[in-house]
Amino acid sequence: MTKVPRHARPVGKNYKWVALTNTTLGVLMGAMNSSILLISLPAIFKGLNVNPLEPGETTYLLWILMGYMVVTATLLVTIGRLSDMWGRVRIYNAGFVIFTVASILLFLTPSSGNEGALEIIIFRLVQGLGGGCLIANSSAIITDAFPARQRGFALGLNMVAALGGSLVGLLVGGVLATVGWRYVFLVSVPFGVIGTVWAYLSLREQATKRAVKSLDLLGNFCLGGGLIIFLVAMTYGIMPYGGATTGWGNPWVIAGLIIGLVLLALFVWVESRVKEPLFNLQLFQIRSFATGCAAQFLAALAYGGLQFMLIVWLQGVWLPLHGYKYEDTPLWSAIYLIPLLAGFMIFGVAGGWLSDRIGVRVLTTGGMLGLTLGFVLLTFFPADFNYPLFAIVLFLIGASFGTFSAPNTAAIMNALPTEYRGVGSGMRATFQNAGSPLSLGVFFTIIVLGLSSTLPHAIQNGLMQGGVPVQAAAGASHLPPTGALFAAFLGYNPMESLIPGPVLQQLSPATQSNLLGTSFFPNLISTPFMDALRLVFYFSAALCLLAAVFSYLRGKRYVYDEQTQSQPQRNQPLRAEANTIENAAR
Repeated sequence: MTKVPRHARPVGKNYKWVALTNTTLGVLMGAMNSSILLISLPAIFKGLNVNPLEPGETTYLLWILMGYMVVTATLLVTIGRLSDMWGRVRIYNAGFVIFTVASILLFLTPSSGNEGALEIIIFRLVQGLGGGCLIANSSAIITDAFPARQRGFALGLNMVAALGGSLVGLLVGGVLATVGWRYVFLVSVPFGVIGTVWAYLSLREQATKRAVKSLDLLGNFCLGGGLIIFLVAMTYGIMPYGGATTGWGNPWVIAGLIIGLVLLALFVWVESRVKEPLFNLQLFQIRSFATGCAAQFLAALAYGGLQFMLIVWLQGVWLPLHGYKYEDTPLWSAIYLIPLLAGFMIFGVAGGWLSDRIGVRVLTTGGMLGLTLGFVLLTFFPADFNYPLFAIVLFLIGASFGTFSAPNTAAIMNALPTEYRGVGSGMRATFQNAGSPLSLGVFFTIIVLGLSSTLPHAIQNGLMQGGVPVQAAAGASHLPPTGALFAAFLGYNPMESLIPGPVLQQLSPATQSNLLGTSFFPNLISTPFMDALRLVFYFSAALCLLAAVFSYLRGKRYVYDEQTQSQPQRNQPLRAEANTIENAAR
């Protein structure tokens, strides 16, 4: 008698809740890890004895911040394809193991200085591979386990866990960073060990594996290479180059953007001709899938950099103006962002539950319209805003994005044939995860370009009025806007490194206290920063409005399983291809 592998054994009647809780643990771990890092970067660099604001060290800051996202975004489709071929549960379990091992390596980082920073970057890239295995398969495993009438609710809970993990990570990171920077990585290990053992013992393979065992190597090269080169070029485009405030004039950045786009265009050409494509373009003939992915990408592009911009606003301007010390601002910015996360958590569950009952179109369209309104409302706030009103708008933004997220994901996954859910989930996640670093790049560029025209003049005049000699004030005015933003993000007072020590010593104690206080730099930067930030909010509002259009155009409710049950004669490699176009277009 042949022994049945553990992952292929029959499931119990409560298996769907086992699948949901385990995948939710994976999402929670990944989200918590990312936000912990976001809030703990000052402690990490201090522990490594690296100054991330020095010109030669900024690259380490960018790669620790964005390397994980770049790796995850570029591998999701490949991982999804492998999951369809080898089994989603197997790849998902491997993701837990890889993520956990990488977390242990991060905790044990042996070196310090630049070498230690490089080791953290490498271990974070490995962690990104594990995170990609978890992200690419969690939605597919849930979709396999739950009937169509409950998928929206289940996916809503899963996504709320991601935001809940972000909130927990911000708060826990703020506490652990004061104890020791290594502990911000160690906290993920217990979750990883429990999740790995639990997934191995409890998860079962429910999907129909695709018979094809070949891997589209050329497609993988074009997609992975194109995304990596393009996103890396975007990353370096926001850094100063020569005498310019950004790197968009850097020949290597220009070449990277062109090569990345050419490879992505070549990828589309290859996928339309290869026998077993990595990125099945026929899936885009399913209206619900195509419009859902488009709306997902636009929403990620609009929302992905928002939390970072809000943190810079709070840490660089609002909190110091209200007397908070710069070193305390990372934790307090997390606390003041709770309404945003609370709105998402509440309406993420509610949106998923409602989508199972009233449909997806009204929720996703309404969510994007609400998000549009939220971004527009943010443009009316001054730098030193009234927090209760600000909290209400944050809650509206979180609630709107929560109302959109779970129903949109459920609609995408419901439209996919069972054997394509792995790659389809990877495709959806690629649009989402590629949108986030692109959003950061676009937001940074808008802010930096806005600051570059007004910030130098504001700094020079402010320092001269504060008692700094003309020559020293003129020298300090050349602070790159990127440096000012990173300083605010990391909880540093830029004035401490901006004014030369010998100049400071020549000033009176009262003048020194004023220049190094919590209000001088925020007052300098607030006007040019807010002018640039409002452009970001208008840009995001326009993207959300376009996402609302795509959400409306998705058509009526479409579930692939229900269609094929009524028409069992369809059994081609992509069985929904011809029939889906007709039904989804109604």
